[in-house]
Amino acid sequence: MNILHISDLHFGPRHWDGDDKILLEMINSFDADIVINTGDNTTDGLEDECAEAGRFLKAIKCKNVISTWGNHDKRNMRSHEFFRKYIDNSEIISISETIKTRKKNIFLNREITKVNENFTDINFIKPISINGKTVLIISIDTNELYNDNGYVEKEILNAVSKEIEQIEYDLPLLITHYSILGTDECPLTNSADLIDFVQKHKIQYVFCGHTHELEIMRTNDQYHGFSFTHFMCGSLSSSNHPKDDNMFLYYENVGSDDMHLHLIRIFLEMDKVHFKQEKVF
Repeated sequence: MNILHISDLHFGPRHWDGDDKILLEMINSFDADIVINTGDNTTDGLEDECAEAGRFLKAIKCKNVISTWGNHDKRNMRSHEFFRKYIDNSEIISISETIKTRKKNIFLNREITKVNENFTDINFIKPISINGKTVLIISIDTNELYNDNGYVEKEILNAVSKEIEQIEYDLPLLITHYSILGTDECPLTNSADLIDFVQKHKIQYVFCGHTHELEIMRTNDQYHGFSFTHFMCGSLSSSNHPKDDNMFLYYENVGSDDMHLHLIRIFLEMDKVHFKQEKVF
């Protein structure tokens, strides 16, 4: 099974000045069974930005393009509706409004906001059959509405866990926006809760974005006797700041002893797009 990993498209004023057509041609040249997109599709979660990101993602010629969202996507009260309309309409796992939660603005007051759907978290699981095996994509919303710091709600993790327990699968993969291992100026403030979730479900591979930098880490929990690999992808096409690592990642033979990772860096020079490919392992 081969996976292509993109992140941080930032459609809107922070989207890059490169040629999206050439970028799509390069992406589509890889033989990917699944494309995972780990968030920040937009600059401010506006409808026109979501629509533009959606058009780009639909041009990727892969049967299974799975997207989560990021803190930039979750900046207005209707951003969750726009995300589901234009980018990814997977069935959401929700909880009751009567459950006590600590994550802010999970539910909006419909009488005030006039939103159609007042549950603002986007969490889902999606089983995909690849070569006779079932890959379970688990998407956890690590974003908090109107906040650039990340947060996960334990009650939602419990609800997702119950759904996972009802499914038979061969390989679970977790996609989030925030790193659960690394730190930055806008971190996932309660990452330990998500690490517990990863250990509970024996998830060996975690994919994220957010920082616009490449980071590959492997845990070694000697007490629990469990480890997982954490892949952070840079920005696919952002001009947010000069140090952006414009790139995408391609994973060959995921879940096997013959797994390989390829890094494809993207450069814009003299209005021309250039690519440099590197085999990481």
